[in-house]
Amino acid sequence: MAVTMDAVQTALKNLIDPNTKKDFVTTRSAKNIRIEDGKVSLDIELGYPAKTQIEPIRNAVTAAIMAIPGVTGVDAGVTIKIVAHAVQRNLKPLKGVKNIIAVASGKGGVGKSTTAVNLALALAQEGATVGLLDADIYGPSIPQMLGLAGRQPESEDGTSMDPLQAYGLQTMSIGYMIDVDSPMVWRGPMVTQALEQLLNQTNWRDVDYLIVDMPPGTGDTQLTLAQKVPVTGAVIVTTPQDIALIDARKGLKMFDKVGIPILGLVENMSIHICSKCGNEEHIFGHGGGEKMCQDYDVELLGSLPLELSIRQLADAGQPTVVGAPDSRSADIYREIARRVAVKVAERAKDMSARFPNIVVQNT
Repeated sequence: MAVTMDAVQTALKNLIDPNTKKDFVTTRSAKNIRIEDGKVSLDIELGYPAKTQIEPIRNAVTAAIMAIPGVTGVDAGVTIKIVAHAVQRNLKPLKGVKNIIAVASGKGGVGKSTTAVNLALALAQEGATVGLLDADIYGPSIPQMLGLAGRQPESEDGTSMDPLQAYGLQTMSIGYMIDVDSPMVWRGPMVTQALEQLLNQTNWRDVDYLIVDMPPGTGDTQLTLAQKVPVTGAVIVTTPQDIALIDARKGLKMFDKVGIPILGLVENMSIHICSKCGNEEHIFGHGGGEKMCQDYDVELLGSLPLELSIRQLADAGQPTVVGAPDSRSADIYREIARRVAVKVAERAKDMSARFPNIVVQNT
């Protein structure tokens, strides 16, 4: 029985990508389909990093096509291709960086920096080239969390800086340039200028995703950054507590006003499981993040537990994703990272590089 292209297309259309929740035909992930003497070969091109998912996806595609009558063999290749996506109007993507993801919160103390670090590490583990910018000038914590405290970036030309490396991440922070005990007694304009320099004068090298750990709050500094930095999307971090959610809503609205899409919300410290008896308690409330997502039609990317080891590992310079890679919390961080990457992949692509600059002159 001859195998037809329609039969292969139908099989792929009935197969759902576990990460995008869509079939491989609708997302145009299935490419280069060839049929020869009952053997089918094709490529599955994923627009998001999913190193840990490649084999399961290949096996699922192979099984679906092998179920077609007449198919004698399947050669399915699964590759990852991450491209630049559109940013705010009148801004172009940063040189050396395809996509910038802002991790923000309306207030401090909700675990934003810990989430940003683990999100960056999870994306790197899934096969992406990732940068991490610590934009919290007043309270830089990234150097401590990555075990880089006391290190300083180098500069070959005296005007730009090479990012410091940790666990495969390219990182930059004002914390690399000041003493850990020195307070940053700066006014808003100085903070904004420092952040722009950290962003634009760092030699980012072919970064697929630059995670920006934003300062907490929604003041002038955050608004200026949102207007000047070409951001692909933002992730809001909160706890289920009503007070935290009030401020998280303000952060969400700030990004909405400047035309930056919200990729989703991460609910931190959602549940505490007693290490002694296993009792589960919602110390900071329950269901607040889910309710906020329903109110604003955004996705709840994931909920993380209030867990002692998350804090201990971050303080020790080995965040959960690298310090306890087989833990349930590390799995949640990786699930959130894949979901964030999928949301970015669904955004419109940046087409600015495809159009030449046209200059009109009087002749």
